[in-house]
Amino acid sequence: MTASRSDVRGRLVDLIDGFIADPESDVEYREVVEGRVAVRMRQQVREATTVWCDPGERTVVFEAYLLPAPVLDTEAVYRHCLVRNAGTWLVHYALAKDGGVMLRARVDVDHLDQERLSYVLAEIWDQVERSFLPLRRLGFPTREK
Repeated sequence: MTASRSDVRGRLVDLIDGFIADPESDVEYREVVEGRVAVRMRQQVREATTVWCDPGERTVVFEAYLLPAPVLDTEAVYRHCLVRNAGTWLVHYALAKDGGVMLRARVDVDHLDQERLSYVLAEIWDQVERSFLPLRRLGFPTREK
């Protein structure tokens, strides 16, 4: 089934607002920017993660920026991401055009509901928690003296 982008975006906004209304949820904010929906989630290993949701007629693409292109041991950082991909369900690690690391997911519009959105956001949250610090240690010089 195909739906208009604006209908899918409206459904997505309604679903996200349900998470924002839940005091137990880590989803704290959303806004629509140039047709995409930005969702801000509180994290423990860093202040927050923004998930960009791009609704289409058939799928919704989710992207979260994990970290910039590594300056040290690039190969080890990318290998670490590939190994982590084997343990994910809906979300996968991907490279941005500039070499940064992203988390991405794609959900069929026909399967977009509160439960599936919960799975996607939870998996992004979990992967940030599990991988941000190890990847930062591998790819960036320490600032400790």
